[in-house]
Amino acid sequence: MIINLISDTVTKPTPGMLKAMMSAEVGDDVFQEDPTINHLQEKLADLFGMEAGLFCPSGTMTNQIAIHVHTDRLDELICDQSSHVYRSETGGYAANSGVAVKLIDGDHGKITVDQIRASINPDYDWVPRSSLVVLENTCNFGGGCYYTNQEIEPISQLCKEKGLALHLDGARLFNALVESGDDLKDTGRLFDSISICLSKGLGAPVGSVLLGNQSFIKQARRVRKVRGGGMRQAGYLAAACVYALDNHVERLREDHVKAKQIAALLATKPFVENIRPVHTNILIFDVAEPYTADRYLAELKQKGIIAAAFGPQTVRFVTHLDVTEVMMNRLMEVL
Repeated sequence: MIINLISDTVTKPTPGMLKAMMSAEVGDDVFQEDPTINHLQEKLADLFGMEAGLFCPSGTMTNQIAIHVHTDRLDELICDQSSHVYRSETGGYAANSGVAVKLIDGDHGKITVDQIRASINPDYDWVPRSSLVVLENTCNFGGGCYYTNQEIEPISQLCKEKGLALHLDGARLFNALVESGDDLKDTGRLFDSISICLSKGLGAPVGSVLLGNQSFIKQARRVRKVRGGGMRQAGYLAAACVYALDNHVERLREDHVKAKQIAALLATKPFVENIRPVHTNILIFDVAEPYTADRYLAELKQKGIIAAAFGPQTVRFVTHLDVTEVMMNRLMEVL
């Protein structure tokens, strides 16, 4: 038995999802004629009270498209220093859009309105123009902690006052929403654009959707095309995303419970220290010397458990829908 905790991206389609994929009605999405993709885009836009959506292969693509549409060359985006758009998208903000980045040292990936206010550049010729703020929910490198709508509200107001766009990298947004209980439409009204990934905790094999107003999505569609993201009969993939939205949202709570159970056990081990607060399905912790992350993971792998190193002493576990109760029992026994 292999227990894969590397990420929640490793899930396989469930039998019900596979059935939905194989029975999907499809067309050519470049001509906007794939009915399943159109349904997915409309479904998510309606859930968040936004005007339109755009189906893309990945969250990196939706984030990069949003940055490109919201900014001009020589602009600057503001984000936390651990943000996915900064650390894990290969410098795409610079390569794709020609913009700089202003990094904030937030609290486990979360930044505050005061930090953002202090990071907005003055209108001088020799500094980039601050034009975009990017938040991430949940915060991957922050251990899965999340923003509530109440925390985002003042940030949204500041961006409106200062003329900055506000984008949400909602890679694990539904993990945040099932914990916070926040209203989806209230979340939607706070942002100019939202990227929602369906291939993480929700379990679809491929796909993210970018949400915004009609004019934003019209331009986003052009940018998607030039990035090579214009897919044809991709409704087979979109059908998996629709199924995930209909069947896999509330069960995210199970993943959160499992992550907390693992953390509670690890807290009793003398070689484990600095366990980050566990809010959702991500668990990050350090191992004490003489262990290193690589040595610890090598020993786990011998027992059939796979996870990821997040630094020389740091390990990340991510729970997901493919971690069964039998697997959990085995994992706890090994730990």
